[in-house]
Amino acid sequence: MSIKVQNITKKYGKQKALDRVSLEIKSGEIVGLLGPNGAGKSTLMKILTGFIPPTSGDAFVCGFDVREQSLEVRKKVGYLAEQNPLYDEMYVREFLMFIAGLHKLGKDKNSRVDQMVEITGLEAEYNKKISALSKGYRQRVGLAQALMHNPEVLILDEPTSGLDPNQILEIRNLIKKIGKEKTVMLSTHIMQEVEAVCDRSIIINKGNIIADDLTANMHHLLKKRNTITVEFNTNVDNDYLKKIPGVLKVIPKRGNVWEIESDENVDVRSEIFKFAVKSNLEVLSMHKETLSMEDVFHQLTKG
Repeated sequence: MSIKVQNITKKYGKQKALDRVSLEIKSGEIVGLLGPNGAGKSTLMKILTGFIPPTSGDAFVCGFDVREQSLEVRKKVGYLAEQNPLYDEMYVREFLMFIAGLHKLGKDKNSRVDQMVEITGLEAEYNKKISALSKGYRQRVGLAQALMHNPEVLILDEPTSGLDPNQILEIRNLIKKIGKEKTVMLSTHIMQEVEAVCDRSIIINKGNIIADDLTANMHHLLKKRNTITVEFNTNVDNDYLKKIPGVLKVIPKRGNVWEIESDENVDVRSEIFKFAVKSNLEVLSMHKETLSMEDVFHQLTKG
């Protein structure tokens, strides 16, 4: 088990940032840690990386206790903080050589730096000052330093914050590539990122874990209805649509477009077609809506 957390509580004065949180993450998983601002995500990450101690409870990384064996934990963890602190006056190569020296890589220092430059796609920026880099390349430098000592666990706090769409896609692809060999935990507010990158999602709210499942299964946590969006060639009386077998609710949208709801286990599309034929209507388009991670996140954390 790469990460094991047992009943972790963290208090700041009288306020509980985490309240008896427990979780386990296996080797090779890419796990998204989600939650509103102030939910406790960064606090949990800082505990796992040894930056702050828990008030109570236990946490282990690669079998090492984060309180009793903090140095061993740090050897196993690569960490990219949300603000990504870098030395702006240093050149990219100079900075990475400095990081390699901190990790006491010795004779392997040069080859490891070259390897990290290749893995993170920094070849074109290799000889630039960090202050001259775009936000996307600064994130790449941050990932390179986090990976320098070849950690077993990579913890990323908002790794694509502030990036443009192209940079976001590049960093996502890089994380997926890294995740083939390491355990990755990342926090983000971008739900599309979770769907694109993470095998598993954990939602934390007000210091408590409220959902933990495979990302593909998260929508099953909600009690939901099937929603069909259909467009007819002409206007249709609302009351007639409500009489279609299995229909629970009808919502008029724009023009001749309707949203038709049914129970989760009822598919009314065939009934809609039968209704159209019987009423001499043409169905111009029809599709079944699916819940996104954004829908799941909103419904589980609202209020």
